[in-house]
Amino acid sequence: MARKSGTRAKSTLGRFFGTALKILVGALLFSVLWVLLYAVVPPPVTFTMLADGNGITKDWTSLSRIDRTMVRAAIAAEDGKYCSHNGFDRAAIEQAIERNAQGKRIRGGSTISQQTAKNAFLWQGSGWTRYLRKVPEVWFTFLIEKIWGKRRIMEVYLNIAETGIGTYGVEAGAQRYFKHGASRLTPAEAARIAAILPLPKKREAISPSGFTRRYGNMIRARIGVVARDGLDACVYE
Repeated sequence: MARKSGTRAKSTLGRFFGTALKILVGALLFSVLWVLLYAVVPPPVTFTMLADGNGITKDWTSLSRIDRTMVRAAIAAEDGKYCSHNGFDRAAIEQAIERNAQGKRIRGGSTISQQTAKNAFLWQGSGWTRYLRKVPEVWFTFLIEKIWGKRRIMEVYLNIAETGIGTYGVEAGAQRYFKHGASRLTPAEAARIAAILPLPKKREAISPSGFTRRYGNMIRARIGVVARDGLDACVYE
């Protein structure tokens, strides 16, 4: 009887691992196909948009119709090493971990690639759900870096990032704040949009004050550095 019980246990365990392996392989295959689809098709909606009780205002705009100043502002604000890393900025991650361990204001070390992976395929989350998201975020970041490339990543990022209450993408943001499209943003306007990206529901792009105004001015100054040093070159290769 003991031998039969052991055999049944092994059989059950084998079926469990077999099923788990099939689910894992299926999930990986689905994720690859999903990324391949979004390589050519604009993401129609994201989990963040679906969870937004303020509605969804967006207007997909190809990167060729977005002022290069906006690209430079995004790099200046969010990811100065965008063109030189493979999706992950190890130094920024280590600095964020050290800062958070010291009990200072919580800050992430996410690159534009990681933020795009999160925005396009995953959820925002807070608390433990934020940490649960990290594993698939790494996987999707790896996939979009390999399949999309820097230009497509930037294009998707600038089109699905939250730029205001119920507002997504820099085109909708430009129309909301400045009453014209993203194709003719001034450095000051691009810097203001970039300055509110981390907290678009709490920061003002129009007549900003305090930290947001100072941060926007700093981004505006950095736009020139990005242009001078060609830190956006990979987007236009």
